[in-house]
Parts: sequence; structure tokens; C-alpha cells
Amino acid sequence: MLKAIARSEPVQRFLGSLLAGYLRFVQRTSPMTVIPADGHARLEDGPVIITMWHGQHFMQTFGLRPQDRIHVMISRHGDGAINAIAAEKLGMFVVRGSGAQRSDQVRKRGGIQALRQLLALLEAGDHVSLTADVPKVSRVAGEGIIALAALSGRPILPVATVCSRRIDLNSWDSASIGLPFGRTALVIGEPIFVPKEADAARREACRRAVEIAMDLAYAEAYAALGSADPGGNRESVALARAAKAAEFLA
Repeated sequence: MLKAIARSEPVQRFLGSLLAGYLRFVQRTSPMTVIPADGHARLEDGPVIITMWHGQHFMQTFGLRPQDRIHVMISRHGDGAINAIAAEKLGMFVVRGSGAQRSDQVRKRGGIQALRQLLALLEAGDHVSLTADVPKVSRVAGEGIIALAALSGRPILPVATVCSRRIDLNSWDSASIGLPFGRTALVIGEPIFVPKEADAARREACRRAVEIAMDLAYAEAYAALGSADPGGNRESVALARAAKAAEFLA
């Protein structure tokens, strides 16, 4: 009975509107620091594939500027409908579909159709946004985002948005719920390109590079607010920092 009520369109619209209103309130009461300060310039050189980890994806609209046309991929399940309504009310466009652990689940979840839509949107000059990891496999970049980058020729842009006042949940994705009257840190990483002709080994290297860049972005965002990432991968962060140091010393 409760599931049927939750799936009804009026209820989903009410909950989506409620979520959008709450997120807007958190955004307006939480001054944002963008890292680096000119990070938004990375959206100016053509369309990009914005990505984040599951768990903090609710706050991605905080960094949205009026001139940014961003289409976000959101799953087709019941919670996804609520999230889609909230995203639209917060100024984003929505593509329904999601990736999956097993290839036989991708078509069922609308992943292939969504991939085609995202490719068309990038070709038209719009930005697209999706989580790098697939449901229930936290902080492991899936193959879908790598395929999208290779087929489109557009770069993956790692993004992390964190609130200083928040509730950290003990969930599979280490989800955080931002609270009002705090501060927000937005880290916009460097673009990652995946060559169209990349073989399996090169694609795997790019997939790993996305994971490292994402872990580093979240570590920097949490550190800017004086805390540690509750879902952080210390090994990835250490590798990323070592690579940054080597680049600086070269």
C-alpha cells in the first residue's frame, strides 16, 4: 500500500518539490568556495561530462550557473522519479536511465538509450552529468562513463560538492545530507580525455584515472572544510597526491 502511494505521480511531485526547496534553502544559506577559484572556466571550452560519486550527487546543483545547460542522467526507479523532479526544479534537464554491474542489466535499466541521448546532447553542445559509479558499487568508476567519453571525444570533469554542516549516513555510498547555515566547497578537477581508439588496457587506465581524480577531488573538498571524507579511498588519494607532486617537480 505504501509503495503504491509512493509511486503515485502526485506524491512523487510533492516529494520532488520538497527536496528541491530544501536543497535551494541549504544552497542559499551556505556560502560556496570554488576550488580552484577559476574552476568554472573548465566548462567554457566546449561540452563536458560532469561526474561525481553517488552519495553527494544531490548537491551538484549548488555549482550550477544560469548560463550552464546541464542534462543529468537519473535512474528510472521510484526514488529516481523524485530526484528527477527535484533536478528539473533546480534548473537541470533530465535523461532517465542508469548503468549496472552486469551488462545484461544495462538495457533493462535504460542505460543504452540514455547513452545515445547523452551522446546527442554533447554533440549539440550541452553539458551532461552522471555519477561515475553504478548503484551498490561505491566509488568504483563504471565502464559507461568511459565509453561515453571515448565515443563523444569530450572530457570527463570530476566534481565534488561538500557541505560543512551535514549528516553522514552509514549507507553503501556513504551518502551525506547537507544542512543549512554552513559552508560549501566545490572542487572542479582537471578534465580527463579518453581516446576514441583506446584499446581495453588504455580504457582501464582511463577508468582508474577517473577514480583517482574523483577521490582526490572529494578529499580536497572535505579538507577545505576541515574534515575528512567518510567514504574516502586513502590509497587513491595518496597515489593522486604523489602524481601531483611528481608533476610539480618535473
